[in-house]
Amino acid sequence: MASDISGISARIRRKRFRVALAAGATLAATLSATGGAAAHPEPSATGSPQQVEYFGKDGHPRHTEVPAPAPLGGAERSRAAGDGDVVPIVQNGPVGTKADVVFIGDGYTSAQQEDFHADVRTKWAEVSKVEPYASYKNLFNVWAVDAHSRQSGVSGDPSSDVRRDTALGSHFYCDDIERLLCVDTNKVESYARKAADPDVVIVLANSTKYGGAGYNDITSPSGYDGIATGSSDNAKSSQVVVHELGHSLGKLADEYWYDEYGTYTGAEPAWLNSSKLTAAQLTAQKKKWYRWIGQASPDGGTVGAFEGGNYYPRGLYRPTDNSIMRTLGREFNLPGREAMIAGFHRHGSVVTSTTPTDSEVRRKQRVAVQAGAGVRLRWYVDGRAAKEVKDARSVTPRALGVPADGRRHTISVRAKDMTKAVRDPELRKLLTGKLTWKVTR
Repeated sequence: MASDISGISARIRRKRFRVALAAGATLAATLSATGGAAAHPEPSATGSPQQVEYFGKDGHPRHTEVPAPAPLGGAERSRAAGDGDVVPIVQNGPVGTKADVVFIGDGYTSAQQEDFHADVRTKWAEVSKVEPYASYKNLFNVWAVDAHSRQSGVSGDPSSDVRRDTALGSHFYCDDIERLLCVDTNKVESYARKAADPDVVIVLANSTKYGGAGYNDITSPSGYDGIATGSSDNAKSSQVVVHELGHSLGKLADEYWYDEYGTYTGAEPAWLNSSKLTAAQLTAQKKKWYRWIGQASPDGGTVGAFEGGNYYPRGLYRPTDNSIMRTLGREFNLPGREAMIAGFHRHGSVVTSTTPTDSEVRRKQRVAVQAGAGVRLRWYVDGRAAKEVKDARSVTPRALGVPADGRRHTISVRAKDMTKAVRDPELRKLLTGKLTWKVTR
């Protein structure tokens, strides 16, 4: 671990990265982000250095700053423009109705693209074993964007003197930290924008070396919020991805701290898993995760208020002692799972249909919808409940009771995820949906 943390204390004092108050100021804007843009300007590449998160041998995250990449030159733009086929890996519904996860490969040659696709399947299988992903697999589409590198592998593997010519410039030993796997974020943007609606972007480096990074201050013109990097053939790197998606999808704060930061004296953080309040104060004021206090948590122990988190050892509290937002290899705690499920539903609809809602359906035509296990469905004709077909995934207007009277009618389905893992009424609003069809005369 010495090679990972050499000089880290000095860097922390020298480079105070953005903390909870600053991050909270942008939270409201990012919570409802849906992605997409009419144009695709290059993200800012000059000015402030980029803040990145990485993980040491002990599984604990750390932060540092790295120089922002230079704007792409003409040759780089041309190379990216002629590259980047988008390949579907997992399809659970139309783009825009699911959380669309985009993997971009780096260090894969033209002859290795099928290897990249196989690595994406393996990596997503590892990520989606973790709860609550495991229970909500149907809310995700997964795409692979083929980036053809001139050389196989990435720089810094196996040693710091190794250099390879790759499409995205991935490299270990970033900022002289062996496990920090950095990437040219402008090049990532040029490939990510090829996907129709990138909600989450993961760069998969062709390597067995353990490492990764999280760029959580990236705001993309294409709509994704942050970039996660990881090694293709190292199972531990999947945990890096899970943690980083805790930030981008769940809007969760880090639950670790630096002793150098001392005592937090700012305003109440916006993050759902960070607070200035003790357990007793949370309960009395009915704030943040008070609904979970006293409950056994899947990451071990009981939900309460543990001092230390969001980079400060004092003055801020976290819900449990040691969730994945503090240490890799752990589970999300109960408030974290709640936030993640809500985050899934910000991008993925609770109910979808292959029958277009913008065209009329016939009285005898079958209308089918998709919804996950535990989703309650209720059907309606002209706003009145059709009680005999509760929770049906496939119906006809005639079976719902639409009369053959030559008049225009409507049928609709209302969906609600009945999970007990989300208790906050405001977050539960995200777990509902409605679809409506006009029935032809």
